[in-house]
Amino acid sequence: MKNAVIPVAGLGTRLLPATKSQPKEMLPVGRKPIVQYIVEELIRVGIDEFLFITGPGKTSIENHFDINHELVQSLREKGKEEQLAELEFDRFHVQYYYTRQRQLLGLGHAILCARSFVGQEPFVVALGDSLIGLNAQSDIVQRMQRCFEAHACTAVIAFEEVPEHEIPQYGIARPKSNDVFFEVLDIVEKPEREEAPSNLAVAARYIFTPKIFEALDRTGVGKGGEIQLTDAIKLLIEDGERVYGVRLNSNEHRYDIGNFESYFRAFIEFALVDEKYGASLREYIDTLKGS
Repeated sequence: MKNAVIPVAGLGTRLLPATKSQPKEMLPVGRKPIVQYIVEELIRVGIDEFLFITGPGKTSIENHFDINHELVQSLREKGKEEQLAELEFDRFHVQYYYTRQRQLLGLGHAILCARSFVGQEPFVVALGDSLIGLNAQSDIVQRMQRCFEAHACTAVIAFEEVPEHEIPQYGIARPKSNDVFFEVLDIVEKPEREEAPSNLAVAARYIFTPKIFEALDRTGVGKGGEIQLTDAIKLLIEDGERVYGVRLNSNEHRYDIGNFESYFRAFIEFALVDEKYGASLREYIDTLKGS
């Protein structure tokens, strides 16, 4: 499995004014922008072709993954080897592609924009505003790939156990078992707590075969006037296709950078484990707690 689709077209309105002139996916968490962590996570598991589903105001993502020859030359001439090392991601042997989601009709519609890129191959979807694990050191996609191959799946979805009060924010699974790899019997988009089949929430990573496009074609407009990916996954299940879930490990917290509270928490956690500044930052926070 070599292809990944990263939807990054959303407006990020819950993070205004920080996102007025830059994509939320480019906001830094610790030393790196959010989307760089995601690309590096996927490269570690063998992905080497990336399609970004973009929208207006997202050109900084393209610029970030392009090589800035003038910057590299300037750093080299000034002997700034440490800063040059921070640009190592520029030299990854991967290909980046970009296409626009011309109408913001939801995640399902964004995935449809990838149809010609994917062709007949299975592919990974990684949401561009969600990090998995501290410093994105997660192998969840690798485990999903194992599940995909072992069970001849049409779709594999990552799930995380969430507190009851967060259930209405996510797609929630009805699992067949309590196993780490489990068949998904149903999936419900943002149910009320009392109607939820479990507390297993979709965790921003998916693997699909191209059959997802056929299901999306048949999916009508759902909640919020959008084409919901969850509704298409329900159609796959109803059609008798194998849809499996993989649970995140206890140390693989999902950082959903959708609002300022979650963004601030993610930044602090990543900054506190920084090799150079983490210890002194922790000391500084201790002085604030004592003041």
